[in-house]
Amino acid sequence: MTPILPDLDREVPVVMVRVGKYPFSHSPVAAVRSFGRLGVPVYAMVEGRHTPTAASHYLKGVFVRPTTGSEPAEQLVDVIRGVGRLVGRRSVAVATDDESAVLLAEHAEELSPYFLLSPVPADLPRRLADKGELYRICQDHDIPAPHTGTPADHDELLATGRAWGYPLVLKNLAPFTRLAEPVVSHSTLVRDEKELLALNPPDGPLSVLAQEYLPSEHAEDWFTHLCCGPGGEPLAVFTGLKERDWPPGGGFTTLARAVDNPELADLAAGLCKKVGFSGIADLDWRLDLRDGRYKLVDFNPRQGAQFRLFETADGVDVVRALHLSLTGRPVPQGPQLPRNFRAGRLDLLSALVTAWSERRLPHDVLPRRATERAWLCRDDALPLVVELARTAKTAPRELARLLRHK
Repeated sequence: MTPILPDLDREVPVVMVRVGKYPFSHSPVAAVRSFGRLGVPVYAMVEGRHTPTAASHYLKGVFVRPTTGSEPAEQLVDVIRGVGRLVGRRSVAVATDDESAVLLAEHAEELSPYFLLSPVPADLPRRLADKGELYRICQDHDIPAPHTGTPADHDELLATGRAWGYPLVLKNLAPFTRLAEPVVSHSTLVRDEKELLALNPPDGPLSVLAQEYLPSEHAEDWFTHLCCGPGGEPLAVFTGLKERDWPPGGGFTTLARAVDNPELADLAAGLCKKVGFSGIADLDWRLDLRDGRYKLVDFNPRQGAQFRLFETADGVDVVRALHLSLTGRPVPQGPQLPRNFRAGRLDLLSALVTAWSERRLPHDVLPRRATERAWLCRDDALPLVVELARTAKTAPRELARLLRHK
């Protein structure tokens, strides 16, 4: 049976916009493949030639533009604008990180001659990506969320732990500062004050968020991936369940499945409608089984790493929905397909660490049917080869470190 494919305008190219260093990210690779398979010209900003994204044969062009995210905004905008100028025609801009989403929104007037951009309020992506501001937005719109604080310095962080008790979840607070002045490398569970002190947070002001921990034995990790049109009108809404991540307990998704969840879909779409968000978003939720409420823990105003888990019966995912919308084409409204997602050997490492810590055999290690793989791909094999070569030493070292601390 020939799959149904959405009718994208193949005359309008796509530019994958990136700020910062993410050489091992599978998110832009997935988007390049999604567009390239439909014959849409795709260009990507990358930090170097020898990255998985740059190796995809679906790319029409590669722009090596290394940045750290600590550069002045004007400089970063000049880089993005220069890429748009070189492409030579107005392109759909797809943000692959929070910082690029913020820049595209805040500098839309300067960038619009080169890019088709979502009509999102200029300040909204920055507010949503700022985890402290997101908590205030949740309170304003009656969206459940874990109790959250933003300690300003080392002393306030210690005081928060003593007042709230442990465990405590720590996250880098906001776009740009998370790259320039990170307090943790990823969402980090701190079990006691000794572990907090071992993080050795820098002296002076901190850009960190402290969040109430919802115990894993009483919670489930869910996410929603959306594409919204003008005014927050939902064009494509997907829901799924996270089953493993790397590093375990706060990293990116390595094993997940698409699960139709109308309640969560309505909750996510309703929030986007209330705040007027337009574009692609990836929202992380924690279902607190003690009270049955979905609690929002992150709002990423850009495509999520595992977005290719989700596709409708009409062949629509969130990046394709964005392209259809920005080129004036209707977005088919078919149901989401039952699919699975796996991030290869990192999921195996996650399964090993989890099994070691819980003293049980790992589950779901063998491939499932209808599985979308982060890297392994018959029609685009080279990104996997590059990823394996680049992580040959780092992944085993991280595994050994985690096992020592379990």
